[in-house]
Amino acid sequence: MKTQMTLAQQEFVVKQKKRKRLVCICRFLLLAVILAAWEGSAKLGLINDFIFSSPSRIILCFYGMVLDGSIFLHTGITILETLLSFLLVVLLGIAGAVLLWSSQTLSEILDPYLVMLNSLPKSALAPILIVWLGNNMRTIIVAAVSVAVFGSTLTLHNGFTSVDPDQIKLIYSLGGGRFDVLKKVLLPGSVPLIISNMKVNIGLCLVGVIIGEFLSAQAGLGYLIIYGSQVFKLDLVMMAIVILCILSAVLYQGIAILEKQKL
Repeated sequence: MKTQMTLAQQEFVVKQKKRKRLVCICRFLLLAVILAAWEGSAKLGLINDFIFSSPSRIILCFYGMVLDGSIFLHTGITILETLLSFLLVVLLGIAGAVLLWSSQTLSEILDPYLVMLNSLPKSALAPILIVWLGNNMRTIIVAAVSVAVFGSTLTLHNGFTSVDPDQIKLIYSLGGGRFDVLKKVLLPGSVPLIISNMKVNIGLCLVGVIIGEFLSAQAGLGYLIIYGSQVFKLDLVMMAIVILCILSAVLYQGIAILEKQKL
């Protein structure tokens, strides 16, 4: 039986829908104003379009790469590397957090090292990884994983330790063990935290992939940025950056949709 909304509730729903439409319209208008100002400044000579490029030049560069199919190769490689590293970060982050939760002694031993590794600028590790692993996709994925995995483990472990202790006591009082607590309380109760952590990690993995591609790649959006800057094809650089912005937004929204379905 459906519950009838009161007049006040209906008015609230209408106001919320209007506000969402207004936000969407303002977003598109802001983007249009930025693009128009950028294009106009380049056409009027207020900025050097060779250095700063322009929306029209970026579109022409993109169209040229669509015709030869190269843009799909570079974008696809970056997406593949990002998704693989993201999957590894999620699995390793959850496994590491569970391991730390299972042993307080181990947690106290490893905590300062995890904090140190999480704070370490990961770009400093990339040259070492190239020497250790070679100039290949594996190096890029490891570099991307290193950007996010330590912070993910620490965040999830902190969330695991703050689970309601009464629920844990209830499991033990019913004869359950530590594995039952993990299966019936810890992981199910931490789903919102895990998904929230995934929303952060997808962006970090993309950053890590680009760092890796800067130093160890023959293809990918990061490679296009480095190559374009070296040969002064700045339209190529700006096009790759724009695609990265769109890609990061799409990946984030994908996790946000998953969050709405699960919660």
